[in-house]
Amino acid sequence: MDTASQRAGGADVICLKGQVIAVRGTILEVALDGPLPPISAALRCQISDDHWITAVVHAHVGDAQVRAIALESTRGLRRGAAVESDAAPLTVPVGRELLGRVVDLHGRPLDGGPSLDALPRRPVHRPPPPPGQRRPWGEVYETGIKAIDLFCPFLHGGRAAVFGGAGVGKTIVLTEFIHNAVEGLRGAAVFAGIGERSREGLELYEEMRRRGVLDQTAMVFGQMKEAPGARFMVGLAALSVAEHLRDELGLDVLFVVDNLYRHVQAGMEVSGLLGRLPSRVGYQPTLAADLALIEERITATRRGDMISVQAVYVPADDYGDPAVTHAFWHMDSSLVLSRDIAAEGFYPAVDPLNSSSKALDPAIVGPRHHEVAEEARRILARFEELRDIISMLGIDELAREDRLLVGRAHRLRNFLTQPFFVTQAFTDRGGRRVSVRDTVEGAAAIVEGRCDEIPEDKLFMIGALSEVTGG
Repeated sequence: MDTASQRAGGADVICLKGQVIAVRGTILEVALDGPLPPISAALRCQISDDHWITAVVHAHVGDAQVRAIALESTRGLRRGAAVESDAAPLTVPVGRELLGRVVDLHGRPLDGGPSLDALPRRPVHRPPPPPGQRRPWGEVYETGIKAIDLFCPFLHGGRAAVFGGAGVGKTIVLTEFIHNAVEGLRGAAVFAGIGERSREGLELYEEMRRRGVLDQTAMVFGQMKEAPGARFMVGLAALSVAEHLRDELGLDVLFVVDNLYRHVQAGMEVSGLLGRLPSRVGYQPTLAADLALIEERITATRRGDMISVQAVYVPADDYGDPAVTHAFWHMDSSLVLSRDIAAEGFYPAVDPLNSSSKALDPAIVGPRHHEVAEEARRILARFEELRDIISMLGIDELAREDRLLVGRAHRLRNFLTQPFFVTQAFTDRGGRRVSVRDTVEGAAAIVEGRCDEIPEDKLFMIGALSEVTGG
């Protein structure tokens, strides 16, 4: 048995034994001899002589039984199967050695590399840092993506999310962000793949390796095929890895999650298996607490910086969905991707009128940036109001001032498109990274009318405005 006493070189620890008395999907009822292990303690359940699975204590049932959530398939598990526990919490290996590696929730390699059993381990379930240890927001984090930096700037120490339905480009935006961020990263990146498709995980791994930044990245995956308990906890495990890099090694950490909605979905499955009555739209009654469990741990501390960017799937493009609205509450920057904008061929398909950021404040980004962003939003909002009139009567029926504004809106929308490095193989367009200064000055030139003579199509899929003006 791989108990804590063996890992610690023979130190005296509790060693509990028991047996499985009921199996309901991945929920187990276990009877134990001796004191009950605490909530979140790990159990090992024997399926065969050489096959054990891990479960986590969820509740105490009576004086001698616990209810546990299995983290692996229970196929083949029988009533009466042996159970062992050292009463220690579920842990994940941590340390600099994880950089460049791909592991699962338990720290087992998925990349064919050497074992990580010798590394120190850290509990998966941990409290958030106390308020006295937290650090307030820092300066604006430059992403190099024009639509983000202009309308929805990210913050050092902040939480940012990319919201969108299926197929609008969440993972592409996230991957481009990782590409731009890791190249100049002074610390490390941790990627949490929650409910990832195997194909997506492999593509991201190959992209990081091709760009030469894999050695700065730790990847923790709970794939779509995993049990719901594993998918529910993999984000917490990845966060424990990130916290160790931040707090113990003092590194600046980029924490990326794809996809936060899968965390909610896994929690909903676990909740159903536990027999809880569903809440709104079928979600678990603990939805708010489940999201807070992971979001409140994502913060910068006095020991190190952390910025988090998370993809959030929007079911049926319904932004009133409870999972989406709960996620919105936790975010400092919310980037909304629009299916309508994507259908028109504008990528990234950012909806500037619905995206928001607490950083878009004159005190943080500066008066110039704030003024340009607000004027750009005003022009785009007016353009949306005029769309129906244009479609019915044509643009020539508009007043001269409105025709001028529509032209600037078209130029602005084209300017905010951008070729990505990570899509270069598919589009045959070289990627562009644009500084915040060039983004703001380019947008300012358009909204102030200095680009009224430039053909609209010249601004499509470029980087800085200087590529067209030669300035």
